[in-house]
Amino acid sequence: MTNWETALNSALYAITRGYAVFPLSINKTPAIKSPHDKGHSCKGRCGKPGHGVHDATTDPAYARHLFDLSSRATGYGIACGGKLIGLDLDRKHGVDGCATLNQLAAGHGFEIPQSQTICTPSGGFHVWLAAPAGLSVPNSAGRLGPGIDVRGTGGYLVGPGSIGRAGDYGLHPKLGEVDVQPVPEQLLKLMLPAPVTRRIPRADPSPVTASRALDGLVRVVLNAPEGTRNDRLYWAAAKAWAHVDDGHMAAADVEAALVEAAVRQGLSAGEAMRTVASARRAGVAA
Repeated sequence: MTNWETALNSALYAITRGYAVFPLSINKTPAIKSPHDKGHSCKGRCGKPGHGVHDATTDPAYARHLFDLSSRATGYGIACGGKLIGLDLDRKHGVDGCATLNQLAAGHGFEIPQSQTICTPSGGFHVWLAAPAGLSVPNSAGRLGPGIDVRGTGGYLVGPGSIGRAGDYGLHPKLGEVDVQPVPEQLLKLMLPAPVTRRIPRADPSPVTASRALDGLVRVVLNAPEGTRNDRLYWAAAKAWAHVDDGHMAAADVEAALVEAAVRQGLSAGEAMRTVASARRAGVAA
């Protein structure tokens, strides 16, 4: 059996377990070339393959089609976000992500569950964890500590049965195939962005005026031409957070309305939340 066949069969098996997959090259990067010029913002809305993790599918027939388009694929990616979070624990160059995770567990009072674990060629591990429904966990590199990367919304893991340039990805020999366990609550808190301190409102809110103002900012996002959506979202969010600081809008309403509008325009929920949060941090710093 060729490496391509092994990757395809492994990807199809992952689909039976409910995971969305797409083909990877031997460099662990998407195997299908993008149909767009560099700098594009399309995430698959054009209907063509070549959008990396945004090609990920749970349809076996479409997965076969993607692999047919990537005859040199030697692996596959599993899309994270939604129900799956990945912990990428590196153990190389003097860094030990496993030791870092053990230190976090001891310091924050949680136990590391015996969840699905994949061995990587460098001697590290990918630990799969289940996220609460409806929660978007951002990707991060080293934020939790040395050697720990988080694969959340918009990220992906290299699936077992893949072959990278450094070697094979396979199930942990002692654990085998086990159920994915829920992420510990304390660890989840560490993964999420730190809450922003709200300033004391300077005036009583006016529901009617606030509603109209927020509707206007939502329209700015919904009417943004392609290529300007993220910039328009940031601008609208900055204006909205100023109204929150003045006590004219509720923070939860602002975030929910702007993120929903951005998603309708084609941005991912994780990307929209990061942009809205970035505008908030900039306002606080100012």
